[in-house]
Order: sequence, then C-alpha cells, then structure tokens
Amino acid sequence: MIDYDPFSEEVIRDPYPIYARLREEAPCYHLKKWDCYALSRFEDIWNASMDAENYSAAQGTTASHLLTRVQPVTPMINLMDPPQHTVLRSRISRFFTPGTVRRLEPQIRQIVDEAWAEGVEGREETDLFNDFAAKVSVKVACLANGFPMEDASELNRLVWRFFAREEGVEGITEDGIAAMMEMTAYFADLIKRRRAAGIEDGSVVDVVLGVEIDGRRFTDEEAGSHLSMFLIGGAETFPKVFSSAVHRLWEHPEQRAECAADPGLVPDAFQEVLRYDMPTQFLMRTLVNDVTLHGVTMRAGRPVMFLYPSANRDPREFPDPDRFDIHRCPPRILSFGHGIHACIGQHFAKMEGKVCLEKLLGAFPEYEVKAEELRRIRTEFVQGWESMPVRLAP
Repeated sequence: MIDYDPFSEEVIRDPYPIYARLREEAPCYHLKKWDCYALSRFEDIWNASMDAENYSAAQGTTASHLLTRVQPVTPMINLMDPPQHTVLRSRISRFFTPGTVRRLEPQIRQIVDEAWAEGVEGREETDLFNDFAAKVSVKVACLANGFPMEDASELNRLVWRFFAREEGVEGITEDGIAAMMEMTAYFADLIKRRRAAGIEDGSVVDVVLGVEIDGRRFTDEEAGSHLSMFLIGGAETFPKVFSSAVHRLWEHPEQRAECAADPGLVPDAFQEVLRYDMPTQFLMRTLVNDVTLHGVTMRAGRPVMFLYPSANRDPREFPDPDRFDIHRCPPRILSFGHGIHACIGQHFAKMEGKVCLEKLLGAFPEYEVKAEELRRIRTEFVQGWESMPVRLAP
C-alpha cells in the first residue's frame, strides 16, 4: 500500500520510486494526514494547469500555505486567479518575452563573465553553485525586474534564508518566514524611496506600482510582496538546475563531449536537465468544485498537489523516461509549469543556462565533479544540490 507524504524521510531522500508507484497505482492519491490530493501523471497535471475554473491559486500554492499553514498568503502574482491575475500578467509580460531576453543577452553575458572572473577564473577548484551560478541568477533577476544591482548580494542571502530548512521542522522555518518579511520590507522601502525621488525607469517595479486591479493600486506592502516573488522566481531555481546540468554531463561524458564540440546542443542539453532533475517537487491549488479523476472524487475546498518531477518522468509522455538524453527534445515538459501560471521568467532561465554552460564547457570541457563533497538539499519543496564542487582541470 502506498503511503506518500512529502515530508517523509523516504520521499525527501529519493522521491522517484514512490512517484513511479503513484503514477501506476494511484494517479489521483488522497493524503489522509493532510486531507489533500496528489496528481502524478503528466496529462492530468497539464490539463489541470489550464483549468482555472476548478483549480484556484488564491489560497496558496505551497505546503506552507495549504498543509502546515505556517506562511500567510500575501499578494503575489502566483497567488492570483483570473481576472485579476490576467490584468497584472498582461502588464508585465513584455519584460519577459524571448525578444526582450535576446536584447538583454549582451548584459547577461557580462554578468556571467563577471561572476566567472570572481568565482572561477584562476582557480583549480571551485563551487559552481555558490561561487558562480547563484551570483549570476540574482543579478539577472535584478536586471530583468529593475532591482538595484548593488543590492544583489543581500537579496541573495534573503532568498536562501527563505528556502533553508531545519531538521525536525516540517516545511518553512521561523527564520524563513522572517526572511520573507524582510524581503517584503526591503521592496516596500525601495518603492517609497523611488516615489520620493521621482524615479521611473519603465521597469517591472513601475508596472507593479502603477497597475490598477479592481479599481485600486497596490499598497507599498502589497507591491513589495509581489516584487519578492519576482526576485525568488528569478534567483532560486536556476543555480539548482545549472548544478544538475554540471553533474549530469559529468556523469555522461560522451554527451558532455558532444556539447563541448557543438555548443548548438547546449540548449537541448539544458532542456533535458530541466525535465530530468526539476528541483520544485510540487506546487498546489485549491479545488473550487468537486473533480473526479481515475475514479477518485476530489472534494471542493481541498488542496491538490501537482507533482511536476513525477510528471516529467511519466512513461506515457516520455519513452524510457529515466534515461538522460540530450537528444530527446520533447515537445512539452512541465518544468516551467503550464497554463496561466507558467513561469514568466523561463526565457531568462534558458538564456542563463545556455550562456553559463557554454562558458564552462568552452573553458573546462573535462572538469571533474568532486562527488565526495556533494551536498543535497533536503526539503519537501525542492530537491537538488546546494553545492557543486568541481576540479576545473583534471
């Protein structure tokens, strides 16, 4: 009998065996402890992600919102339903289009070059997570959103405090909640200072300040909460995915050699890493109406978990899904979500992956991962590496 709990040691240690069982034996699974449901198959999550009539994000999207209930639901774009969500997303989407990212590519490459010079160049060994990728991602988030670049290091510290976990604590810690409050306060203060100085640069910050929803603008605190989400979304996930790319390509030296010889393969390799090692284990919705799937009626008012990494290994969608293959090029994956809440910053993430992997493989195509020093993130919400120590030249 399956006993799935996202906080269990078995799942935190390695969720994929139980994901496989869920897909085959209980694709719509009821977690009795939390009185919620979990969807594990690709097609079910794909379809539910487009169904805003039955699945609402307004009551929260994380375990901290809907299971342990230790984090309050604050104004954030990912915690909005249509039509309010549609209004805000339509106003900011122009900052995140493929064309915008291409125009910013020279600045992104400069950020990568600076992080490389600071954390990699001239060293025999380095930590590509903390000394390189994390520095890139927070500065690209600042670039994309119009946040002060000089505050990038402090913002980075707040993000990682928010995601830190403590043994024996289910979900977000007290310090994590404090970090989120500090982040919101930082952005509320930034907004006040910009208004007082009469600064307008046409950035995401200005849009969040000026947009009217239901006939009113956001307060400084509400706007600060929204901007916190844009920072977290831009800064947190990329270092984990990049580190997984470093690790998987090291594990598959033939595929790494192909990418080093032909940089045109790098975007496909990064896409396969996104599928194979998606860090976010789930996001959640609340049922607006009763929904029946696979003979199970999920009751209105109860939370539903979308198990994205399980969906990305669903053999109904991906032949031989547990095989890492940079030539796979699937037509669709769920690593950026889908539907109205699909990750708005995904084109930035793909550009960062392309530029950072090209930089690494161009300089050190035969780097070695120091496997004995690897450290995994152990949380219910995200999986992956929290460091990626490498020897740059064998």
